[in-house]
Amino acid sequence: MLRPWHLSLALTRGKKSVSQQIVHAVIEDVRRGRLAPGFPLPGSRELGETLGINRKTVMDAYAELEAQGWVSTQTRRGTFVAENLPQLENVSVDKRSRSRTIPLEPSFKLSRPEVTLAADLPPSKWLSFNDGAPEIRHVPIEAVARAYRNGLRSTLQLRRLGYGDPRGSEGLRSALAAMLTADRGLAAGADNICLTRGSQMGIFLAAQTLINPGDTVVVETLSYPPAREAFRRVGAEIATVHVDDDGINVEDLERVCRRKRVRAVYVTPHHHFPTTVCMTPERRMRLILLAAQFGFAIIEDDYEHEFHFSHQPMLPLASFDTAGHVIYVGSLSKLLSPSLRLGYVCAPKSLIDRMAGEVMMIDRQGDPAMEAAITELIEAGEIHRHTRKMLRHYIERRAKFADGLNAVLRGRARFNVPDGGLAFWVRFDGIDLKRLVARCREKQLHIQMPDAFSSSGQAVGALRLGFASLDVKELAAATARLGAALAETKR
Repeated sequence: MLRPWHLSLALTRGKKSVSQQIVHAVIEDVRRGRLAPGFPLPGSRELGETLGINRKTVMDAYAELEAQGWVSTQTRRGTFVAENLPQLENVSVDKRSRSRTIPLEPSFKLSRPEVTLAADLPPSKWLSFNDGAPEIRHVPIEAVARAYRNGLRSTLQLRRLGYGDPRGSEGLRSALAAMLTADRGLAAGADNICLTRGSQMGIFLAAQTLINPGDTVVVETLSYPPAREAFRRVGAEIATVHVDDDGINVEDLERVCRRKRVRAVYVTPHHHFPTTVCMTPERRMRLILLAAQFGFAIIEDDYEHEFHFSHQPMLPLASFDTAGHVIYVGSLSKLLSPSLRLGYVCAPKSLIDRMAGEVMMIDRQGDPAMEAAITELIEAGEIHRHTRKMLRHYIERRAKFADGLNAVLRGRARFNVPDGGLAFWVRFDGIDLKRLVARCREKQLHIQMPDAFSSSGQAVGALRLGFASLDVKELAAATARLGAALAETKR
């Protein structure tokens, strides 16, 4: 039987076996239309001789193609492309589809506008004033590795490495509830906790379970960009209120509530993002009273609770809440490492159950072994000891950074030494910050542009400069580069 098809295949040595290469080459020629349904393929002996390989290898490839449904074998006749495959001759094929690489753009339309947030990461050799990342070089690696090994062993023995509770392991939820009750004044139990992959997922879950399209969500004029976007993605209308040295302006908020039906208010009261100010007790109480009066939910993002320097950390808004107004979002990422991706939501049980349903549609659950490891680190006091150690480092770095900033700014900017948190908010007078950031990057110093912090799209005349992830020498070098860039930047 005449078989005019020629397999254009250059065999290579690599991860793919020769048999796999033949399989993929045949599938590709079917996809391109070179091999039509019913087309006869060369016999195994003929193709083996053409490619200079053993006939058995070709037979293995044909057997795999038949198992997948691409070809059929007929006794005494040979091997043919499957008859039931659709014809591609009349299908318009973009030239890009003939490439073996995935195209840059899909052929179909996407459902909604692109999320404009992007990870602004510095090159590895640069110094960076990030937005407040923790120091990861002091993570107790041996303790974490030992705990993870124990967690992996225990979850395997208890048959918990399969699918589990989307809220997270009961052990870690219980340990977190006990910590929140003892240290932060929340009367929480395990049923009030849903574990998440970072606090951002907690905010996203709150948006998914709480907000309907058209609902009004209030944020401050300067706020955390990913949180705003989470609310926008579910169709929320964003309203803004001012923030000052005492926190959210509750008079502004009340005026908004009288004009609109507010569904939720998002706040970072302990260390406001990005300005670092701490909401006063009076504002906290007023906010709770407004929630009761107007019926909105408070989404409290307590992203770095432990790191307060002037006094003990203030109790969260959730600790004053007895009526279920507050959804409390927290994280362990700042305590150990951002890559840990372990956050949580504390809220009334019925809401937690709703969030568990959302988790089932996102990523099903977290890592049971890691959750067991974190439980061990909490119960053994390892996280508490590490937090106290890092607090001492951060107090020293905060003081050194304040001295360094005073030396280089020379009256061209103003800042208050933050009472807590891992960043400074530095306000510049008449300085082109876009040009300043560009000058810094020329000197291999990375600083995030501040305009993303603005909820209204207005220009921001300040920079958020994280100090915690740089040691004392690195802080001195980074501050010197900032001073040099500032000297080159015209007003």
